[in-house]
Amino acid sequence: MSSIRERALNAAITLVGTEGVRALTHGRVDAAAALPPGSTSNHFRTRAALLGGVVAWIAQSERVDAGEPGIHSETQLTAALTRMVEVQSGALSARTRARYALFLEADDDAAQPLRAQRIGFESWVRGILLEIGGTEAADRTPFLMAAAEGVLLHRLTVDPNAPVADVIARAVRGALHD
Repeated sequence: MSSIRERALNAAITLVGTEGVRALTHGRVDAAAALPPGSTSNHFRTRAALLGGVVAWIAQSERVDAGEPGIHSETQLTAALTRMVEVQSGALSARTRARYALFLEADDDAAQPLRAQRIGFESWVRGILLEIGGTEAADRTPFLMAAAEGVLLHRLTVDPNAPVADVIARAVRGALHD
């Protein structure tokens, strides 16, 4: 991927994450990325193409974040999910806010890469729970996902310093041993 395209996409994510989907224009992305006017439109001819590019870039970036290989224990799963929630509500909070805004405001076709990413992440967690705790634990994947998403949303909207590790540890224990 060209550095101009990547700079534009990162700037677009920051714009959407801090100002909402309405802030997403070619000109604003060029300005936010310190690119010459027209640079973003060279890569994304229409606003719909820009929106689609942002959605795909978020999904691709989150797949990289979730690529925790070798989780084979309750402790490893708890640590991995805790790190993910802390990063997504900390250093990557603008990207997370952008993802939420796009889920809410993008049409179904545009949001499809995010939905596919969510399904893939859920499948990954389900596979780990199956390996560690068996079928019953795997069946509790939606519970664990909801707990992690809940603490993430709480940190983004109410208390950015809310503790994560204890909530995730309890949720993982609940999924594995309930």
